[in-house]
Formats: sequence, C-alpha cells, structure tokens
Amino acid sequence: MNVQEPHVGAERGAPVVRIEKLTRSFEQGGVTIDVLRGVDLVIRPGEIVALLGPSGSGKSTMLQAIGLLEGGFGGHIEIAGINASKLGKDERAWVRRDHIGFVYQFHHLLPDFNAIENVVLPQLITGKPREECEERARELLGALGLGQRLEHRPSKLSGGEQQRVAVARALANRPRLVLADEPTGNLDEATADKVFDQFLRLVRGQGSAALVATHNERLAQGMDRVVRLHDGVLQ
Repeated sequence: MNVQEPHVGAERGAPVVRIEKLTRSFEQGGVTIDVLRGVDLVIRPGEIVALLGPSGSGKSTMLQAIGLLEGGFGGHIEIAGINASKLGKDERAWVRRDHIGFVYQFHHLLPDFNAIENVVLPQLITGKPREECEERARELLGALGLGQRLEHRPSKLSGGEQQRVAVARALANRPRLVLADEPTGNLDEATADKVFDQFLRLVRGQGSAALVATHNERLAQGMDRVVRLHDGVLQ
C-alpha cells in the first residue's frame, strides 16, 4: 500500500487522518464512474496539506469522505484515532462536532445572525458556557481584523469579511482537523491572499492539522506538503 506520508520535518504524533484504499463510485446514465479509486493518505498533527487537482478530479468528494458528510464510500477512514468507517449517523455527527472544522468556497453563514453569533453558535452546541463562547469568538474575529464588525450581519460584510467569519467559525471549537474546499475561490487575488495568510496563521497557531483543496499552485506552495489527485488516486 502506497500511503502518502508527511515530509521529514512534520510532527510525528499519532495521525489526525488516516485513510486507506478509499473509493467512491457514482452511477450516471447506466454507466459507473469511479471518482476515487483507492486513495491512501496520512496527515499528522499540525501538518497543513494542499490537495491539488483540476475541477472534477474528485477533491470535494474526497473532503466529503474525510469530513464524514455522506456515505457510499469504501475503504478505511480514521479521524483522531477513531475508526469512522462503520460509524452510524449520530456517531459521525459527534466526530464532526468535536474534531473537524469546515471552510467552504461559499461562506454559508447564517444570514439572520451577526458575525459574533455565527461564531458563537457552533460552540454552544458543544455545551460550552455562552460567556466562554463569546470570548473565543471575539478573540478569533479580532485576530482576523473584524473587531469592529462583530455586530454586522453577513449581508453587511464584504466577501472577504464574510469568509473571515467563516474561518473563525471553523476554528471556534479548536478542531483537530480543518477541511477547506477552495476557501478563497470566490475572492479577488489580493483579498484571497490576505484571507488565506490569516487562515494559515490561525491554523498553525492552534496546532490543527488541515487539508486544503485548491487548484491554485501558488497558494499550495505555502503549505507543508502538496498531494495531487489524478485519475482517482493521489500522486
């Protein structure tokens, strides 16, 4: 088995992610399409990995598998030492809540809640006291340059500001793993660079591992390691 191992300088703790022989197929018009054909990957604590590949190569499908967002996958998926391959729906939700943060290309903020409330809510779900949740939200949003925008709803924020709130929300519960799917794909280049630099700084600062799907070679070079998805396997 050709498991993609981290570079020599990576932290050598127990893996945050281990997937082995991951497969996913779809039926379309009576034809079977093999999107993932046996993907192997290990990501260790604190390591930020770029997942490169053209549109349609299966990057988002792979993130959905690792994020335990849907079924239908074959192979072994282990998150933070938990064998997630055979977990039920409720158990998968628990692993996502406690161990994984998500950042998408579109921010998916709750439109009726302001910036700080969008970052507080995922923390409240874990049972933390509101005061502690608000303190954490202010800390993250301040670090992202949004200290003066806490009370603004998403419709009153720019695209870059919306995506910064989404980053804060993903990191609010200090996840072991952050999954990001083209996290700056909807932003202009200058704004994308700034948001992405802030994202990397915060992820590194709290010691999370991250897998970032992108088609941007330049952004990928700022991460610890690059893997490429081609023809359903990693290279």
